[in-house]
Amino acid sequence: MENFYSENRNFYLNNLDLKEIVSDLENGYQDTGSEALHSYEEAHEWYEMSLNNAGEICADFIAPRAEAVDEQGPTYRDGLVSWAPETQENMKVLSDAGYLGGMLPRKYGGLNLPVTVNTVIVEMVSQADASLMNLFGLQDIAVTVNKFGDEEQKDRVLPKFCKGEVSGSMALTEPDAGSDLQSVALRAIEKDGEWYLDGVKRFITNGNGEVSLVLARSEEGSKGGRGLSMFLYERYRDDHMFVRRIENKHGIHGSPTCEMQFNMAKAELVGKRKFGLIKYVMSLMNGARLAVSAQALGIAQAAFEEAVKYANEREQFGRSIVHFPAVYQMLKKMQAEIETTRMLLYKTSRAVDLEDMYERKSQRGEDVKTELKYAVSMAGFLTPLTKFTATEMANKVAYDAVQIHGGCGYMKDFPVERLARDARITNIYEGTTQLQVVAAIGGVINNVLESEWKKVQELKIQELSADKIRVLRFVKQLQEIVADVTELRNKDFQDYVANYLVEISSIAYRCALFLPVAEEHTEKRELFRFFMNESATRIDYLVKEINMLKDRYGELIVDLKADFVIK
Repeated sequence: MENFYSENRNFYLNNLDLKEIVSDLENGYQDTGSEALHSYEEAHEWYEMSLNNAGEICADFIAPRAEAVDEQGPTYRDGLVSWAPETQENMKVLSDAGYLGGMLPRKYGGLNLPVTVNTVIVEMVSQADASLMNLFGLQDIAVTVNKFGDEEQKDRVLPKFCKGEVSGSMALTEPDAGSDLQSVALRAIEKDGEWYLDGVKRFITNGNGEVSLVLARSEEGSKGGRGLSMFLYERYRDDHMFVRRIENKHGIHGSPTCEMQFNMAKAELVGKRKFGLIKYVMSLMNGARLAVSAQALGIAQAAFEEAVKYANEREQFGRSIVHFPAVYQMLKKMQAEIETTRMLLYKTSRAVDLEDMYERKSQRGEDVKTELKYAVSMAGFLTPLTKFTATEMANKVAYDAVQIHGGCGYMKDFPVERLARDARITNIYEGTTQLQVVAAIGGVINNVLESEWKKVQELKIQELSADKIRVLRFVKQLQEIVADVTELRNKDFQDYVANYLVEISSIAYRCALFLPVAEEHTEKRELFRFFMNESATRIDYLVKEINMLKDRYGELIVDLKADFVIK
């Protein structure tokens, strides 16, 4: 039997320290219920068992159905949307195994998993069928309800998610409000103490789901984010929402993308009025961006494995094409990008776990202000950095996987054609790559990773001491070029080169994460040194590009747009 977990991911997960996080999540191992965990060793053993089981389900049950799901997709008739039969079977298997309530507390029927462990499951589901992740991953809706909803809402909704009785949607986007969510216009009208939603939402993944979190304008006549609130809409309690159509998409065919018409549909306020965008959506989007990063990584892993398989099977000029330098160079680059991005993804997941842990401690009255502030800044920076890295990487890996297949890769007879289509959306939805740069550049400029760089300096490295010096040189290059850019005091220039700075930060940080792994595990050293060499070349190029732009244009960088402005 195949197993996506034991084949790819257990190595990196087992190198993460989750002891403090798990202890807090398990109430110091003081719970006495039949499913309670009593030590970190017991928790680790249970996580391993759960992940191995999920890995088998993904490899042996879900993955073989992916082509059929892609071919058929969901159906739409008179406002009713139905998943493909194989998708329904996949969701039932995941539900029966208990994974649909992965991060929810046990009292609701969930598994109480850390974000980091659940992220591994999301990645494996994505490797098996990327479109299924869009349904499975929407349990983030339930996590948001658990975090911000009242007790009645949680008691009513969360057990249904855990049992697989409902699925969810995150209804944010509108025809005139995509990336700019401050422009949301769908109205929330209060009447006789009840709330009603009126308007249209567009491009909503699984908008046909039974439970939706809806961003709506609750303050009449308001403009901007302060007039928006979050609402819980349950389709089984109200029938005044109509799915007008589902989109005919390029990829991820298995998940329906809906246009939703709310006709005075009854809903409930979640949390406080006017905090919908500035607090609740930001929390929801961070979870979604982490999930999409895992989705992208899963797609990349699948594409890489297909490329390796084909390169070994396909013979040209009397030998398998895997022996041609042009081919194995591509494969080695794919492998290095995937493994270093996985390190970054799991590190980011742990940062989110730490943020959640310190929030719980703060709510219990513990004095953790300093720790919480740092955790919030790290999670807030690493999340967009990871989505930027993982989704761009997945598109490149899928592209190269098609290239290795040659003409066959362009045909529907091989999975890489589907994987390339599925990868394309990852750097668009839940915030485009360009928006991730906007979200991450502040952390680069303000050196959020300063303590991480200090950890590199303090690492006791023996076998790879020269490589440690190289990593620190990358960090110095980053800090020097950031200083050069900020000294210009030109916002247009800083914005123009922001994607270069964010990329340098991503590369340097992944090298820093890889260093102690390669020091301890000799089998990883060849790949580490390959990535280090690739990184040195890329960082040097990006630094030279920024300097060239600075010297040639400087404050006049804004003039470059003149050729494209239609007068």
